[in-house]
Amino acid sequence: MKRFAKYTLLAALAGSLVAGPVHAQAQRDGYKFLDAVKERNGTEATQLLSEPGNVLVNSRDITSGETALHIVTQRRDPVWLRFLLAKGANPNIADRKGATPLQLAAQLGFVEGVEILAERGAAVDVPNSTGETPLIAAVHRRDGPLVRLLIAEGADADRADNSGRTARDYARLMGARSGLLQEIERAEADRGEQTETYGPN
Repeated sequence: MKRFAKYTLLAALAGSLVAGPVHAQAQRDGYKFLDAVKERNGTEATQLLSEPGNVLVNSRDITSGETALHIVTQRRDPVWLRFLLAKGANPNIADRKGATPLQLAAQLGFVEGVEILAERGAAVDVPNSTGETPLIAAVHRRDGPLVRLLIAEGADADRADNSGRTARDYARLMGARSGLLQEIERAEADRGEQTETYGPN
């Protein structure tokens, strides 16, 4: 029994010695890849992603939690966005603030980015750490076209943030002159939903 335990311990130690350098190399390659994306170095990024089974495309910055998709979304870069998604980038990874690339695109008013990410399976209703959804961000921006797009993609105007307010609530608070409540209702009607009505029919 003691001999078996000894061999088990030796095997575990050997495994950790192998895993250590492998993990460190993966981390180094991950940072090289993120740097290549930041520098728009398509040749190096492609080379780093060329190995079969490679998962570098979803590498995360250890400090911010950002992926390459976050980086290219922040610079409003549809070419790199499509490239990374075609290489298997996961559009639903959140950074340390809970923001997904689609959330960032909504905050920036990057409509094309929202379209591209939604087409590739990005969740349109995931909130960040404050509970703000992409639709709430679009309402805060007073961005009617983005509001319509997000609702068309399935966003819920009645999902509340951490304060308990929804996109519909914020639109109502902005008043009729903003036109945002009407944008929400029209978009929901176009999507085939029953919307709330206010006042006499």
